[in-house]
Amino acid sequence: MVFSSNLFLLYFLPVFLLLYYIVKDELKNFVILFGSVFFYAWGAPVFIFVLLGTTFIDFHFVKIMDSMKRKLFKNLLLLSSLTINVGLLFYFKYANFFIENINSLFVSVGIGEIPMLNVIMPIGISFYTFETVTYVVDVYRGVQKPLKNFWDYQTYIILFPKLIAGPIIRYHEIADQIRDRKATETAEYHLMGFYRFIIGLGKKVLIANVMGAKADEILSMDLSAIDSTLAWTGILAYTMQIYFDFSGYSDMAIGLGKMMGFRFPENFNNPYISQSITEFWRRWHITLGAWMRNYLYIPLGGNRVESKARLYFNLAFVFVISGFWHGAAWNFILWGAYHGLFLILDRLFLLKVLEKIGKTASIIFTFFVTIIGWVLFRIEDFGSIGVFLKKMFSFNFSCYNYDDNTHFTIIFIFAAFFAFLSAFSFGKKWENHFFYEKFSNRDHIIYSAICMILLVLSISFITSSGFNPFIYFRF
Repeated sequence: MVFSSNLFLLYFLPVFLLLYYIVKDELKNFVILFGSVFFYAWGAPVFIFVLLGTTFIDFHFVKIMDSMKRKLFKNLLLLSSLTINVGLLFYFKYANFFIENINSLFVSVGIGEIPMLNVIMPIGISFYTFETVTYVVDVYRGVQKPLKNFWDYQTYIILFPKLIAGPIIRYHEIADQIRDRKATETAEYHLMGFYRFIIGLGKKVLIANVMGAKADEILSMDLSAIDSTLAWTGILAYTMQIYFDFSGYSDMAIGLGKMMGFRFPENFNNPYISQSITEFWRRWHITLGAWMRNYLYIPLGGNRVESKARLYFNLAFVFVISGFWHGAAWNFILWGAYHGLFLILDRLFLLKVLEKIGKTASIIFTFFVTIIGWVLFRIEDFGSIGVFLKKMFSFNFSCYNYDDNTHFTIIFIFAAFFAFLSAFSFGKKWENHFFYEKFSNRDHIIYSAICMILLVLSISFITSSGFNPFIYFRF
């Protein structure tokens, strides 16, 4: 079940919210837990038992680990918990990737192949595995005490708004809210959640889906036969698709959380107005970046290392792992290494150059670098990546066919407008008003009307179109 489906919008969500709002405060978390289990089990009835089983084991492992006095036993329990969780992630997501590459090696030396495993990756496994790791490691480090209530822990892990696509939330960021949300259980806060959810839904359905249809159309062609116009149209469409798809889902998750009184961390902050790749990664998938920093980069030494070479190694390693997290394919690893390279170049000299050339030129340059990165991310075959890049820069442009692409062109203009809106003072002013200022009654009337229109348009689009992908399911 996905947020941008009629099943969720017209059936699950209204019933869930009705039950949530009418029960007593002490029963609200049970409604959340039951609703979350049902939500996940609807799309993955077998894997819900894997999820429930691992949460049960982790909860008790962590309690025992915290009670241990001897460091050796604490380390063994930490290792056991991490092995179970990372092992499951490895098995479901990466086992066949390694088997495929080992088989390529075996075939080259005349050895028989290893049979591929018949596995299906559980939805959202990367996200809830990372959240489990945060809880286990933070308790081990003494950042927080272990939970006393098992149901609170299950609610944290299985909470359905963030379960399948993030944001990745560390337990200490939400612990107090799980126990008490009275301060945010207000009509104002719930309305703000509704607005945020509908904006995310519109981004996903009305923009990302249109961009995705065009990107899939072009990138599924014989890449050797396309020209520069089609190549740039296809990758620009994908550039907008992946942003509006994933940020739209994050908006919906944050909005759903607000409708239940939760405050989730932001996950995107207008990444396409970044003036460097370093800034891009402070604005793109913010919670993943924070996870990588706290649980990988800093343990490796982070910035506090003796040599620049070790610093650059840390950056490159973290971003290669970040790329691999996104998918079990070499192109994701290449994409991570590509971004790691530009982060190193930023520290070497590029930030100084970008500062000198000014804001507009820096945004254009960074956006261009990001687009090339999306080529590596979207096209899995290295040979096809090379062909596509050659087509982009062969400068063999044909006339853009506006008549056959009217709907796409109009939506692309809207996408580009909203993607770069906050680079301008009026856009930043509107953003600050929407996110940080208290709404007047007039504001509520205006936003309610806009959101109802967006909701009707989104449901109509979902109903009339069979194209409604969620590209982050695979991650």
